[in-house]
Amino acid sequence: MSLALDPAAQALLFTEARTANTFSDEPVTDEQIQAIYELVKYGPTAFNQSPLRVVLVRSEEGRARLVEHMAEGNRPKTASAPLVAILAADNEFHEELPALMPHFPQAKDAFFSERPVREQSAALNAALQAAYFIVGVRAAGLAAGPMTGFDAEGIEKEFLDGDHKLLMVVNIGKPGEDAWFPRLPRLSYDEVVTTV
Repeated sequence: MSLALDPAAQALLFTEARTANTFSDEPVTDEQIQAIYELVKYGPTAFNQSPLRVVLVRSEEGRARLVEHMAEGNRPKTASAPLVAILAADNEFHEELPALMPHFPQAKDAFFSERPVREQSAALNAALQAAYFIVGVRAAGLAAGPMTGFDAEGIEKEFLDGDHKLLMVVNIGKPGEDAWFPRLPRLSYDEVVTTV
């Protein structure tokens, strides 16, 4: 292969990394999460808009409120993970653009003055950042369990405001016993890539 990333790093981030379904009780620290953020914040987004927002659920009370809105099959995973992150898109991200694009502060009004435009852009770019976040969790030597099986309206009402749209819930921690399902197939290069 002609990758600059060494095989051990490739395995940690991609080839051996898996979605965890069980977790050990080893805690995930604020320092680990901050280190993850400090790494993944450099992933590109359009206009450097950075619309991802993260709600960390640590308390028993918060966990109970979240588990109530998870799909039945996801409840045990969310209840037992050391840390759970709610990932959302901030539809008012444009308010930060003058600071994030000091060379073009008028982008805020020139491109994002209308809410539907912001919502579409926030959804795409926050999804990119959510993917970076998952890879960052892996880079920290932790396992991520991203999920979309939940009552989105319930979670948004419980944890977010009207300016934030839920993307996913991610369980985070060291993998527990029988954490992995068998790896599923992937499409081949020729099935995905076309040259014109």
